[in-house]
Amino acid sequence: MAPTKTDSPPQTPAITIERTNGAPKSFATPKSLNESLMTSSSPARSLGSSQTDPATVYPYDTRPGITFAHQDALPKLPITELEGVCRKYLEAVKPLQTKREHADTVAAVREFLKTDGPELQERLKKYANNKSSYIEQFWYDSYLNYDNPVVLNLNPFFLLEDDPTPARRNQVTRASSLVISSLAFVRALRREELPPDKIRGTPLCMSQYPRIFSTARIPTENGCVMQSDPTAKHIVVMCHSQFYWFDVLDDNSDIIITERDLQQNLQAIIDDAQMTPIQLAAKSAVGVLSTENRRIWAGLRDFLTQEGSRSNNAECMRIVDTALFVLCLDSTSPNSAAELSMNILCGTNVVEKGVQVGTCTNRWYDKLQIIVCKNGSAGINFEHTGVDGHTVLRMASDVYTDTILRFARTINGNAPSLWASQSPDPNKRDPASFGDVCTTPHKLEWNMVPELSMALRFAETRLADLINQNEFEVLEFSHYGKNFITSMGFSPDAFVQMAFQAAYYGLYGRVESTYEPAMTKFFLHGRTEAIRTVSEASVEFVKKFCENAPAAEKVEALRKACVKHTSITKECAKGLGQDRHLYALFCVWQRGLDEETLSTADDASQDGSVSPDAYGSSPLSGSFETQGSSPPGTLGRLRSFSDASSITGSPPTKSPPPRVPSIFSDPGWDRLNNTILSTSNCGNPSLRAFGFGPTSGDGFGIGYIIKDESISISVSSKHRQTKRFVDTLQNYFLEIRHLLRATQSREPPRSMAREAEKLTRARGPTVEQGRQLQRQKSGKLITVASGGGGLGADDDASLTSGRSEEGSDGESGMLGGYGYFDAGSVAHLLEKRKKPISEKLPGRRAVGRRVNLSDY
Repeated sequence: MAPTKTDSPPQTPAITIERTNGAPKSFATPKSLNESLMTSSSPARSLGSSQTDPATVYPYDTRPGITFAHQDALPKLPITELEGVCRKYLEAVKPLQTKREHADTVAAVREFLKTDGPELQERLKKYANNKSSYIEQFWYDSYLNYDNPVVLNLNPFFLLEDDPTPARRNQVTRASSLVISSLAFVRALRREELPPDKIRGTPLCMSQYPRIFSTARIPTENGCVMQSDPTAKHIVVMCHSQFYWFDVLDDNSDIIITERDLQQNLQAIIDDAQMTPIQLAAKSAVGVLSTENRRIWAGLRDFLTQEGSRSNNAECMRIVDTALFVLCLDSTSPNSAAELSMNILCGTNVVEKGVQVGTCTNRWYDKLQIIVCKNGSAGINFEHTGVDGHTVLRMASDVYTDTILRFARTINGNAPSLWASQSPDPNKRDPASFGDVCTTPHKLEWNMVPELSMALRFAETRLADLINQNEFEVLEFSHYGKNFITSMGFSPDAFVQMAFQAAYYGLYGRVESTYEPAMTKFFLHGRTEAIRTVSEASVEFVKKFCENAPAAEKVEALRKACVKHTSITKECAKGLGQDRHLYALFCVWQRGLDEETLSTADDASQDGSVSPDAYGSSPLSGSFETQGSSPPGTLGRLRSFSDASSITGSPPTKSPPPRVPSIFSDPGWDRLNNTILSTSNCGNPSLRAFGFGPTSGDGFGIGYIIKDESISISVSSKHRQTKRFVDTLQNYFLEIRHLLRATQSREPPRSMAREAEKLTRARGPTVEQGRQLQRQKSGKLITVASGGGGLGADDDASLTSGRSEEGSDGESGMLGGYGYFDAGSVAHLLEKRKKPISEKLPGRRAVGRRVNLSDY
């Protein structure tokens, strides 16, 4: 089962930190994979003594050492009973099959439960005994063994809202502000002052956060590895496809550069980059290589560094790989949400006189990228292997919030801060306290040999093909959002998921496999579980919605479908779904894990000769070096962030067992895992849009954000009439609002202040209120409708059980000109034109206009 990007390895020992109750204790070498991810933040060191303003008000508990304080208490992801898993699998696949197909799948599942299933289940349980999560290694492998380009296939994007402060609405000031806030987040994370994520008071796993920064996906001939440098203190800036770098932190992770100095650095970089002719810059756009097929990219990296670890290219590569993040300064100013989203997702493809001058080459897709356009619009593109959307969303939200709060503190010094402590003012520090740092920008100059230049050209043309093969549309639906949906008694997420089902069925007359990730960070090293949106209740709803049925029946069918979806979501969040469990069983079978292999691997892993997960290790595990070792005091002071060392992709086995277990050889398995609608709900008011590319050639990638008064939906596909699908979604939202209004039987809730005013009018004013009587009588009373897109009390009288004669909110129903999807209008029309039974219908010869043959 290929990884879905909206879910969002074997290693050698490495130096990590052993913790007791989340506090740094001492250096130790972990013996196995499950010992370290919560211990993978930066090494213990003197962190300075910056004092905070006692008048500062903190919005929540920000005591030092709290970031990983709950890790030891988190439960492990459960391995549930096999019979229950198979039962849920059959329930998920049934709506996608005919009766005969489903009967075959039921038979295959029964055979699986009698033969291979119990044995694979026991192997999985034994394998998971010493693991933090039974699915973690398999999930990494599914990403890291992925050979296709990560751009448009794996990396998602966030489009940030514009900065509300006028002074930051240009490229340099916006970029500087985002960098400073990002560095504050890094500092809080390394000092373990970042408050842990919680939902309704329940702490979530924080193991993914050290993987956001200073992390790179490194391609090798045996799959990719993920490596991180927790001591990194520099950033890389890309402008006109050229690379620059400078230090921004000291050894204590304190920020050493002011926002004004940072602006000067970025402006100097822009000025320098513009001095290089575009044709010359295109020939050295090494970033485009990160968009290549992973095996090709691995060979090109070897070629770049063939002169040894101390060569110029190897040093340039090491600086890029170990950077905190890459800041991309684009030369374009997209206007529409779709153009902005496409630019953040994959860049623009613009060829002038045979030379690529678009922003697609101004990227490095193997790392976290902060992208800022010339007009100040900004977004984030991130490598998805080690982090899920929820984790990066927290980072993006805190960064966006901090940019606003820093501006607020220039107005009011007592304005709150997100951080428990602040970096000392760089302008007030002793120069000797900075240590060995370089805050002046330096340009990386690659040695471009002819073979490398040809590789760049081929990579760029393939990237241009890939961009042209995809299209992107954004629906910014502003008629209503979460408030209206909840006021109608629906779960917002389930409500929007049913919109996707109705829109697709309305266009194609069928349902297809749909995926939505459910976060499982309630568990140690939790990632996601697959919510299978299509259910018998959802199929009944989309059919009912497109039939000539009363409005009340359609709303009731929608309600049942939403209740079912909510129930499935809650089960998945508890780790009780079926997809991850079955996938783990499939991996156990595929890799031929037996008791002898497991026991041998466990013994060998004690001395580091075999990786802790018994799948072999990568030649690049535990270091950014491809050969040789780093000299003392250089960028070689590295360790990776994962349990034991780096996250590595396990090489696939050469000869899997010949007989495939029946449940995996049955067509139902492929049908369920061929995701046509890949969806993900990830966002908050700090984001304008969120999205990713389609996960299959004939599918849609749908990222959406449900805000209080609006819904943002980003849709991608390989030219499957994406605009038409988005238009259908909008018309559906308007249609369903009309149905909900038409069937609403109770008065929407009013504000408490208006209720008090209503009581005052009914009882008459008191002595005190009498003083205001004259003011209240001044002017004409205006009827105010309830918020959230609902109705006021005076609107109820005009509602009927069907559609009003004026029509729906949309001009022509869900599908525009195709009126048979107009909810309730067909029955109303037929009722108005109903004729007596005795009336004789015209014969066939009277149909149509008579043609005069003489005209021809």
